[in-house]
Amino acid sequence: MRKSKTETEETIQKLITIARRHFGEKGYADVALEEIVTEANLTRGALYHHFKNKKGLFLAVFEAVQKEVGDRVEQEAANSQDMWQQLVNGCRAFLTAAVESQNHRILLIDGPAVLGWDTFRMMDQKYSMNSLREQLQLMQEHGQLLPVSIDALTHCLSGAMNEAALWLAEYPQKPVTEIMTTLEILLEGFRQHPTNM
Repeated sequence: MRKSKTETEETIQKLITIARRHFGEKGYADVALEEIVTEANLTRGALYHHFKNKKGLFLAVFEAVQKEVGDRVEQEAANSQDMWQQLVNGCRAFLTAAVESQNHRILLIDGPAVLGWDTFRMMDQKYSMNSLREQLQLMQEHGQLLPVSIDALTHCLSGAMNEAALWLAEYPQKPVTEIMTTLEILLEGFRQHPTNM
């Protein structure tokens, strides 16, 4: 009997949810697909029907985490009408979400290692860098940023935040505010003040 589209989507989401927990807790290398299908009450065949292999399942999990983090960044940024504060809020939301225990291993450790840099960067661009670039472009158009290359600034900020998130994940006792204080000072260097115009 064929499954309906809704049932198929529910099965896919169930597998992604269970796999996300396993990948987040154990890391890609230590996760056995058998554990995931047993918990999902499915067969290996069902998993392979939706995901070609373990790497395919991980890619789906990685993309789900990227999307969730991207949504959180957008929501936090929208809590202010001030474009500069939107940028700061978005940066803080990214760092906070990226270092959460269920995310950091998937996003920052296994993501680049398992998927390779090309896929990792493509996903990072799709879910993080594009939004950051749009915000910076808008700020520059409204005279809030110095006339620097938006592409260069986007890559610099994205790289800095990824590296900061790795550092925070390695030293969980470090508060996000320590990074944010440094990041805000860094951002101030690109701010266009009326006297600079």
